[in-house]
Amino acid sequence: MVGIVTTTNTGILNLHPDRNLGMELVRATEAAAIRAVPFIGHGDKNAADKAAVDAMRAFLATVNFDGVIVIGEGEKDEAPMLFNGEHVGNGRGPACDIAVDPIDGTSLTAAGRQNAVSVIAVSDRGTMLDASSVFYMNKIATGPEGIGVVDIRKPIGENIRALAKATGRNVGDIRVAILDRPRHQELIQEIRDAGAGTRLLLDGDVAGGINAARYESRIDMCVGIGGSPEGVVTACAMKALGGQIQTILAPKDDDEKQRGIDAGLKFDHVYDQDSLVTSDNTFFVATGVTDGGLVEGVRRKGPIIRTDSIILRGRSGTIRRVQADYRADRWLEV
Repeated sequence: MVGIVTTTNTGILNLHPDRNLGMELVRATEAAAIRAVPFIGHGDKNAADKAAVDAMRAFLATVNFDGVIVIGEGEKDEAPMLFNGEHVGNGRGPACDIAVDPIDGTSLTAAGRQNAVSVIAVSDRGTMLDASSVFYMNKIATGPEGIGVVDIRKPIGENIRALAKATGRNVGDIRVAILDRPRHQELIQEIRDAGAGTRLLLDGDVAGGINAARYESRIDMCVGIGGSPEGVVTACAMKALGGQIQTILAPKDDDEKQRGIDAGLKFDHVYDQDSLVTSDNTFFVATGVTDGGLVEGVRRKGPIIRTDSIILRGRSGTIRRVQADYRADRWLEV
């Protein structure tokens, strides 16, 4: 059933996210992506992020929902807008948890590199894991073929061979996405020693995880240590794609681990997409800032600006592609 409504004589108390919410949220990611355009390749990631944050927040204020940011730009003192715990929306619609990343890939944007996206993920209120006390988690993401086949607790070579067997392919045909970081040098070598190829990501493992689950992508698996917020966001997308993500929290020191314990988080425990986000009533919305394998970047075409977005709805398993044209003179200096 879509849209469960509880009413009293005072009106609507609660409404779960319905099918129209994704089309409203995409306006916010489109706005954030467009506002970031003047900063692409100009080396100032903070200016790009601020422009995207301001635009996203302005548009979220018009959306018919009562959203609480579980994953945002940080705590209130560090992030004056879109901070963890902030209420967004007009307060008159569905009660939701929301994760926002106005630009996933601010460094990519500043350098003019590929795969920067603007992202929003939404689920029913109280269903999104708040892992903000532990910044990193170890992850493995695959498409549906990997369910019951790969296990984050097993060696990467074993997982690669198992996925190759499950998909009826040679190990040499498997491509594994991983963030190009010093912490991953040993893991990268293990992937190659197993006979698989790597796709090294400069940033943005949300797109990497999602591409691992998309049938038309050339990525088969995404692994490695990345941000915990990005893991929760990816889980929302997996609900629609039918893929999987498995994660284990990776605190950087004992103090961070204790903060996680105090927050009720579990360590040496595998969080999958159903424990990262306990509801199947999810939306994942992304608009390209720069070109990438998931969506194209913002393009200027004469008097218009064109955006490319993807909307994933968990409950129905629907994947929508949205292109929108905006008048450039309304948005950018011309």
